[in-house]
Amino acid sequence: MAAVADATAPVATLRKKVSRPMAVAAIVLVWLALFAALRGRQTLTLAAADLTGLHRWLNDVNDSIGANRNSNPVFLYFFNEIRLVIDNLVTFVQSLISQPTGGRPVPQIGWLGVVGITGYVSWAVGNWRVALLAVAGFTFFGLQGLWQESMDTLALTLSAVLVALLIGIPLGVWAGLSDRVNRIMTPFLDFMQTMPTFVYLAPLTLIFLIGGASAVITTVIYAAPPAIRITAYAIRSVPETTVEAADSLGATRAQQLVKVLLPMSRRTVVVGVNQTIMAALAMVTIAALIDAPGLGKTVVQALQSLDVGTAFNAGLAIVVMAIVLDRVTTAAAVRTETRRTDGRFLKWRRPLLGAGGVAAAVLVYLSHTYVWAAEFPGDGTVGSHIASAADTTSTWLQDHLYGLTNALRDAVTNGLLNPFQTLLTDSPWWLVGAVLVALGAVLGGWRAGVTAGACVGLLVGTGLWSDSMTTLASTVVATLLTMLAGVVFGVWMGRSTLADRLIRPTLDAAQVMPPFVYLVPFLALFGATRFTAIIAGVVYAAPVAIKIIADGVRNVSESTVEAATSAGCNTWQIITKVQLPMARGALTLATNQGLIYVLSMVVLGGLVGAGALGYDVVAGFSQSELYGKGLAAGLAIVLLGVMFDRITQAAARRTRA
Repeated sequence: MAAVADATAPVATLRKKVSRPMAVAAIVLVWLALFAALRGRQTLTLAAADLTGLHRWLNDVNDSIGANRNSNPVFLYFFNEIRLVIDNLVTFVQSLISQPTGGRPVPQIGWLGVVGITGYVSWAVGNWRVALLAVAGFTFFGLQGLWQESMDTLALTLSAVLVALLIGIPLGVWAGLSDRVNRIMTPFLDFMQTMPTFVYLAPLTLIFLIGGASAVITTVIYAAPPAIRITAYAIRSVPETTVEAADSLGATRAQQLVKVLLPMSRRTVVVGVNQTIMAALAMVTIAALIDAPGLGKTVVQALQSLDVGTAFNAGLAIVVMAIVLDRVTTAAAVRTETRRTDGRFLKWRRPLLGAGGVAAAVLVYLSHTYVWAAEFPGDGTVGSHIASAADTTSTWLQDHLYGLTNALRDAVTNGLLNPFQTLLTDSPWWLVGAVLVALGAVLGGWRAGVTAGACVGLLVGTGLWSDSMTTLASTVVATLLTMLAGVVFGVWMGRSTLADRLIRPTLDAAQVMPPFVYLVPFLALFGATRFTAIIAGVVYAAPVAIKIIADGVRNVSESTVEAATSAGCNTWQIITKVQLPMARGALTLATNQGLIYVLSMVVLGGLVGAGALGYDVVAGFSQSELYGKGLAAGLAIVLLGVMFDRITQAAARRTRA
């Protein structure tokens, strides 16, 4: 036994000496050496117009499904019926608030009625300030000349949220009540929330075609996971003593659910509704790529024609709608339950038919009866002025900040992006694959390494290895910049309560905005380039990374910081040697979330010149002969997302351990 111990001692000592950073550095050095010797060989490059056998097969599958859609029993009695039900729901909601119907030149409820209902509902669930914000926001849509487009977006969002909640809340309750169901659902929910929004579009259009119904179905799939997850969490958060008390009083399982669990978890469930609405709005705008009507379509067309003014005007309307919906549902969550000083709860109450209800009913009647109350007055001159101002500002910025913006773009592109992209795309595919597997194993353990290996093999199978590496390069560079911003601002917020109070509301507001909106200002600044997608990805992902790091730094024990201070450490030493090392778990989690957020934005950058996988997906929607390639690109995006997520999550677990 002593001999065995003596033999294994050097191995254990070697493992202790070789840290993970040293192992990563060794892998990178070997990679660089082999790259210098093997550059340009076996790179699996594929031209933009070329197709592989897989792409042609997917095209044939698409053609076959299209030819047999109305005769195949699976489509005839299942998928087509689902599409018909959703299409009828969307048409019904659109006929209420946006589309003319039944021989009428206007919808059933015109603009005045919609504004009245919005104001009354906002007041009923919130307060007069929220109601004023909602009325002002909806009126602004008309002043922009975007009333029709805004109502189409709202109709699709409401339809998707209704279906998502009908599915999500019961599943969430089930997962909250059953440990087994929760364990089964959790991996699927993780996977669904890991995938960028872009990748939902292509496979679902294969089944449900393009249009409003497909947009709603896609949005339901994307928006349901928050409702399920948060509802399950709410049910599980109810104190066990409360449930035991109800059980001791003879309450059945159904009575416990209806009279105890759901009432006590109501506020958290409303938060889930808020997250579902935000996710639905984000997806509805992106679903413009599959011909969904509304503001997203206006933004897409403007981005494709580089019309900054129109894109900014429509993007501003999306932001306003997101803010209104977020504030209304947040107010509902706050007012759902208010604890009194005696420990009891006061539920919010509003009269069903008070003066506000009567006023809303009158406005609905007027907008239903009279054209002047149904059609928004004016010709959208405010929107024209906004678009003109945005164009003028864009031109001024490009003329006067040309040197600064070009210097920043060239510094990042030539200093980081191009060298790293060259390393990825000009290395032999098997070398890059081996490096990814090795990094996965070192950072996340052998399971993460196996996952990385499987993803690498499937990426090669998609036939889009070179495009995948280009997207990987942009994602990694944007994530590095995101983490740099996250550490700087996160440490500042974690150490300063004042900074946290000042910065956090801005971060919260930034997380409300749909991803489409971020592309517009940076398109004006940097033009249609890869850097536009990268900087938009940084701004989109930075809020979540900053907040995670700030919370991690703040959670470092004050006694530890005081001990370091008493030992003579200065501020820089406390940050670098105490707070950041002790917040390693938060840093790793921030990296995980940053990668996922950045990937989704970099892919969207295909609309503004980023190329690679994002362009392949967009081209697949617009050119039927490239549909199979676009579908394969969507799969490649999923594989990158899964690989990023699994490696960083495993690394976070190992850091915490």
